[in-house]
Formats: sequence, C-alpha cells, structure tokens
Amino acid sequence: MTQKQALNLWLAGANDAFDTAKKLYSAKKFDHCLFFVHLALEKIIKAIFIKKKDTFPPLIHNLAKLAETAGILLAPQQKSQLNEATEFNVSGRYEDYKFKLYKKATPQFTKNWLQTAKTLFEYFKREL
Repeated sequence: MTQKQALNLWLAGANDAFDTAKKLYSAKKFDHCLFFVHLALEKIIKAIFIKKKDTFPPLIHNLAKLAETAGILLAPQQKSQLNEATEFNVSGRYEDYKFKLYKKATPQFTKNWLQTAKTLFEYFKREL
C-alpha cells in the first residue's frame, strides 16, 4: 500500500467515524457518540502521522501524545481538549467506566463536544 492509499484509508475512516458520531447523537446515544468522536479524531491524527512520517502510526489511543508524535502543533486548549477526548475512548470500552461516561454524556455536554470535535477535525484536515 502506498503512503497516499494509507492516508486516504485513515481519512475515510475518520470521516466515517465522525459521521457515525453525528448519527449516534441524533439517535440520543450520547455515550456512544463520544466514543466515536474520539475514534474520528484518532483516525485523522493517524492520517496526518502517515503524511508527515511516511510510516504506520503507533498503536496508541492517547490523542495528545499521538498528535505530538505526529509533529502537529497544538495550542494549550487543543491539547487539553484532546486529553479530555481520550477519556471517551477508555470510558467507552470498559463497563465500570462506561456508566460514568453515560452519566456525563448529557445532551448538552455531547452537543458541545460534537462542536469541539468539529473544530478540531477541521484544524487537522488543514494539516493534510
């Protein structure tokens, strides 16, 4: 697989995950929506990693660390947002954490996060 093909594969996955997050929000599956917000951000950062490093991205889910490893310049607020979004990954996978995420994932909290994710996603797209 060429670098361009790999990049396009990760970008398509990122777009699909973000679209899924929006559909889950509409379906009032707010905790699942947040999990897919994390997934979309992870995949677009990994696409950037491939573009900048011309190698397969590391198998990590910490978004701020992944962005740093990819050489993406982040403002302090963006880094903080990525650290918070990383929690959605862990909370979406493990039942004992899932309930905490479920309680946190109110309609307004999730709506705000969808907007934050959209802003981050658009910022990352400019890196491609």
